[in-house]
Amino acid sequence: MSHDGVGLRAVMRSVAFLTAGALAVPVLTACSSDDEEKASPVAAQDIAPAGRDQVTDGGTLRWAVDAVPATLNTFQADADATTSRVAGAVLPSLYRLDRDGRPQLNPDYLESAKVVDEEPKQVVLYKLNQQAVWSDGREIGADDFAAQWRALSGKDSAYWTARNAGYDRIEKIERGKNNLEVRVTFSRPYADWKSLFSPLYPKDVMGAAATFNDGARRNLKVTAGPFALQSVDSKTGEIHLTRNPRWWGRPAKLAEIALVAVPRDQRATALAANKIDMADVDPEQAGRITLAAGTRGSAPMQGPGTPGTPSTPGTPGSPSTPGTTIDPAQAPHPSAAQYTAEQDGLSGFVVRKSLEPAYTQLALNGSEGPLADERVRRAVARALDRDALAQAVLKPLGLPAVPVGSHLALAGQQAYADNSGALGGHDTKEAQALLLDAGWVPGGPVKEEKKKDKEKGKAAGPEGKKAAPGAGPDSDDGTYIVGEDNKPAGIDRAKADPAGESERQRTNHSDEQTATRFDGKRYARHDTRQGGAPGAYAPKGTAAPAGVASGVLAKDGKPLTLRFVLPSGPGSESLSTVADHISRMLERIGIRTETTKVAGDSYFKDHIAAGQYDLALYSWPASAFPATDARPIFAKPVPAADGSLTVEQNYTRVGTDQVDQLFDQAIGTLDEDEERALVRKADARIWAAAGSIPLYQRPQLTAVRPNLANAGSFGFQTPLYEDMGFLKKGAKPSATPSTP
Repeated sequence: MSHDGVGLRAVMRSVAFLTAGALAVPVLTACSSDDEEKASPVAAQDIAPAGRDQVTDGGTLRWAVDAVPATLNTFQADADATTSRVAGAVLPSLYRLDRDGRPQLNPDYLESAKVVDEEPKQVVLYKLNQQAVWSDGREIGADDFAAQWRALSGKDSAYWTARNAGYDRIEKIERGKNNLEVRVTFSRPYADWKSLFSPLYPKDVMGAAATFNDGARRNLKVTAGPFALQSVDSKTGEIHLTRNPRWWGRPAKLAEIALVAVPRDQRATALAANKIDMADVDPEQAGRITLAAGTRGSAPMQGPGTPGTPSTPGTPGSPSTPGTTIDPAQAPHPSAAQYTAEQDGLSGFVVRKSLEPAYTQLALNGSEGPLADERVRRAVARALDRDALAQAVLKPLGLPAVPVGSHLALAGQQAYADNSGALGGHDTKEAQALLLDAGWVPGGPVKEEKKKDKEKGKAAGPEGKKAAPGAGPDSDDGTYIVGEDNKPAGIDRAKADPAGESERQRTNHSDEQTATRFDGKRYARHDTRQGGAPGAYAPKGTAAPAGVASGVLAKDGKPLTLRFVLPSGPGSESLSTVADHISRMLERIGIRTETTKVAGDSYFKDHIAAGQYDLALYSWPASAFPATDARPIFAKPVPAADGSLTVEQNYTRVGTDQVDQLFDQAIGTLDEDEERALVRKADARIWAAAGSIPLYQRPQLTAVRPNLANAGSFGFQTPLYEDMGFLKKGAKPSATPSTP
């Protein structure tokens, strides 16, 4: 599992409470204006759309993936993004997402699907495409639906399933007039019934626990997509998909798709060496490719700190000149010759960019310590300038930069509404007042407890390391405490240190330069600086504590110090930079942060899931079915028999009965408008609880060959594998996506 992106349907199942009277209904009622309901995604997909008649028949697309998956069964706990990619190309999906992140019926498999009865019980009737067959020639039918339901219902513990949401509400599945009609009867109403049976596995896999548990881990003998699985080779790190000769839909343009395992930090080298044709890349690699390609393809990423176009030293924020080249002698590679050779190879690629359907959040552990007090959590939230974070992260990449306004949907999706007003916007004075109301006052034995605090705040586990003697505060592994650099919290550091040397050493980058490695979000937002629910602020009339900016706050003789746990290693630079920005924002209101970096492979299991942190950064993907998929993330933790807390995926340990009730109501209604309204209300209450603060959508940067069509940065949309291919000689992509 990537520390920067958590699968919503992965298996990984103190509490802070809000009283009912603390929430004002008018404020927490989510917006439902026509404008918001029709809002488009922040950034359009970038896939070089082309009509099928413009695409060559044949060819092999070599597509980089993180690793060969441990399983090809998407319903198992160790399934990953590559598992889903294979399933999308070779298995049926009854619904797929469009460019706005909304589920649409897939005509390759369904003629229709609708609720035909609501009383006494909900009944959904599926009419299957009469041509739909498995690769062994058997019709896709009711037996396959029934086998998948029994496997995922949760009633048979012999099946090693990762999730059963929705399937546990099914009472029975039966044939309709023939095997191409499937009647699904639910024991309880289920709003998100469109999420079921995607992907759909054959009964050969789902019909017995042995084949479910082991039969589909390394092979899929029977498939039903535009491609079929030819081979999986863990030694070479390649998965080969070839055209399915029994495919009844539009024939695949490509003859083969090769999924090639390439670590993210090695992708520029692999591209330059002609080992792959398409790969998701980080901003630094994207900058190199854009420089190498010149003005061809996507517009070059511009702005201070764009990789390869550094701002003039000593003048952070000054405009960089498009087309600036990197001095090979200073390039971060073994030799200038190798760097030059790689740049030559990278000139044959362009970068397509959009926003990934996922958002990065600041998680606040509310189970213990200062953050168990909701006033402190809200103070942290009010101290954050989310607009500035989004601008710093996305503007240098040439992507729209607006903060995410919802925990449960992204702009373009039907459930989206900006509910951040339930908490309130950036307001330093309000944050200081909240801390004063919580009993945190200026002063305290900060220096006396410095060593003890470091030991106490160190992340649990062997991966947590303190800075080695003599190591600078920008060391990748170790602890650095903002506020312990012998400078009062509110001092203008540019004046105290005119050369800016201490700041450069601490972050190892200028603000804009380091911010080129992240992501963001956009949509209509209302001014929330003065709005919000009662209870989201200190009592009316409370003055901000005088002198807070002159030092760290303390309570009961202890300084207000928060453990900020981050991953180390390749791919973690973006989170480190965001953390630097956040730490400085918190320092302005008197909160000290103690940052500890831990091994990336243990970040989630040993620290986030285990609750060994105060502050952390990680991402959640957006879902077209938030009432189902987001509930485990925000459900109120409940005591287990052994006295521990069952948190499901709520790693902040902050939850309320109200949120749970709203999710239950949303999942149990068959009125789509009512479901969306309930989801928005739940999101408003999640904002008010301040357990997690959405920051920005992540950038999606994809390096591709210029002649590759209908592929790149897909945004929300489910890839159409059968339409991908290489343009015919002289053909050019169209300005708008082609119609299937």
